[in-house]
Amino acid sequence: MEDAEQGSQQHPDSVPEVGEDAVTSVGPPPPPPAMTEEEHQELQEELFKVEDEILTLSQVLAAKEKQLADIKGKLGITPLNELKQNFTKTWQDVTTSTVYRRTSETLSQAGLKATAAFSNVGSAITRKLEDVRNAPTFKSFEEKVETLKTKMTPSASTGDPDQQDSDGPATDTLISQPDGSATRDTPMN
Repeated sequence: MEDAEQGSQQHPDSVPEVGEDAVTSVGPPPPPPAMTEEEHQELQEELFKVEDEILTLSQVLAAKEKQLADIKGKLGITPLNELKQNFTKTWQDVTTSTVYRRTSETLSQAGLKATAAFSNVGSAITRKLEDVRNAPTFKSFEEKVETLKTKMTPSASTGDPDQQDSDGPATDTLISQPDGSATRDTPMN
């Protein structure tokens, strides 16, 4: 067990990151190189100059950004317009890319194949329905429905069918019996 612990201490599982945290976690920082008071003073002055330049550049940048915003305002360029232009340019870049064209072509071909497949399925269903319609069982059912329809349709009367007398004789109704025979049923008034 001790050998395993010693091995993990000698070969840590994680490699320290490069940067300030890694340097401070490894050990104390190396002592600064020995320098004279004059060298130290020169480095301090250079440090102040660089910091001053950074401050000046930040102020110049802020002034230029304000000037840019003023010019855009005078030209009527709003952030929304810029966003639209950026979006349009990005979309144009995407649509002209090779990857987009290949993907578009692939999807187009897939759409054509899917359309053909749906067409084939539709044709197959149509053929199957025709086969069912031509089947003897369906023909028999169709004949029975026609017979029932013929029996249910009122017979042609000698007078005008639109001018039937509501007080006239009651019509007979055919009632189908389970054995297939029909009986007449006269409704009561």
